[in-house]
Amino acid sequence: MSTVAPEDPAAAARGISRRTQSHIYRAGISGQTPRVPVDPLQLEAAARRALSAEAFAYLAGGAGAERTVAANRAAFDAWEVWPRPLRDVSSRDLSIDFLGRRRETPLLLAPLGVMELAHPDADLAVARAAASAGVPYTLSNQASYAMERVWDAAPDGDRLFQLYWSASDELNRSLIGRAEASGCEAIVITLDTHLLGWRTRDLDLAYLPFTRGLGIAQYTADPVFRGLVRERVRSAAMAGADAAAPGDKLRMAPRTVAAGVGIARRGAALTGSTRLRENLRSPLPRAAIETFLDVFSTPALTWDALDRAREWTSLPIVLKGIVHPDDAARAVDAGMDGVWISNHGGRQIDRSVPTLAVLPAIAERVAGRVPVVFDSGVRSGADVFIALALGATAVGLGRPYAYGLGVAGEAGVGEVVRNVLAELDITLGLSGHTSVGELTPAALRRAD
Repeated sequence: MSTVAPEDPAAAARGISRRTQSHIYRAGISGQTPRVPVDPLQLEAAARRALSAEAFAYLAGGAGAERTVAANRAAFDAWEVWPRPLRDVSSRDLSIDFLGRRRETPLLLAPLGVMELAHPDADLAVARAAASAGVPYTLSNQASYAMERVWDAAPDGDRLFQLYWSASDELNRSLIGRAEASGCEAIVITLDTHLLGWRTRDLDLAYLPFTRGLGIAQYTADPVFRGLVRERVRSAAMAGADAAAPGDKLRMAPRTVAAGVGIARRGAALTGSTRLRENLRSPLPRAAIETFLDVFSTPALTWDALDRAREWTSLPIVLKGIVHPDDAARAVDAGMDGVWISNHGGRQIDRSVPTLAVLPAIAERVAGRVPVVFDSGVRSGADVFIALALGATAVGLGRPYAYGLGVAGEAGVGEVVRNVLAELDITLGLSGHTSVGELTPAALRRAD
């Protein structure tokens, strides 16, 4: 990784763990410490201090009493790494085969929406950091920047595109086509957000970023979505109604005005104007929010819809949100190119099954026919090691990189990724293994 101690060839030859330690400890001689805390708990605490209450609640929160968030973490506590010393581990290989290519590491960045809550550069910063680290980035359907701008920011980066299946098939097809044209390698269809989870932190703050026009850049940049917005405005005008009127009447307050100004500023993609006054007068920015809320997802999504996705693209299709072995087997039988085990980081269902608990059974059912991506609860390189040993092909990192973005921008994302990979490399060597491909459940022991 070019960002980690490139000036130290001796350390570089010993793997990312030695490069990272060498870089941090040498910098410490002159009083420099890492930009973001290395400890995962301290990283989260630093993000809480750096972000607004609303932003941190949205990024860190889960569904209900957040028992699924806790269960995801507790599932890792059920396993221990079982070291085997006196093996030559002087050379270690983190690379994997994934979606037809050899990747430098088994890590990828999971899709996280509304990254502008953490930093103004949002997805652009994440994409650049991921490209520098050689880690694929799964761009969210709820990104703060359109996929075309992300491509411009990191043209050499590996990207996948996450699709929330909209109520409009024409829009779904358009988003997939744009992803393919923007250099994305695969379409990741998220299955577990056809209804918005009961997110108590956000509800207590009465805060949903989409109602402020945040996180909908993929939509406002889309020609089909723009057509839906214009049609909404035309239909309302013919009926003598306000196309931008929400279902509930808003009480005028300073926050209401501030939200309206923010919506207008982000409305340039729809109005074609950068002048705030014109965007405030235009119904399009506000109508876009109501249109988005109408079409964002559909509870009518079934397996039959996947046939249409296959018709629309030649890219590999990965299904994200699989937590049952039967669904994993059906995905393979349906010709999908990968399954992604995820419970949305505990953000959708309270008391959902923890993903690590079902990983071995799903990996057994898939039996190597397609790659198995795993996320939810991953905080460290040791966590990545455990997931790989239990059958994951690749491991998705979520909240930690968002925290890094909030604390230190692009550099913060880069350091978080570096730290996770460095700890994975150390754990691999200290456990007596030389490649992630060697890992099996025999590398672990169930905790007492």
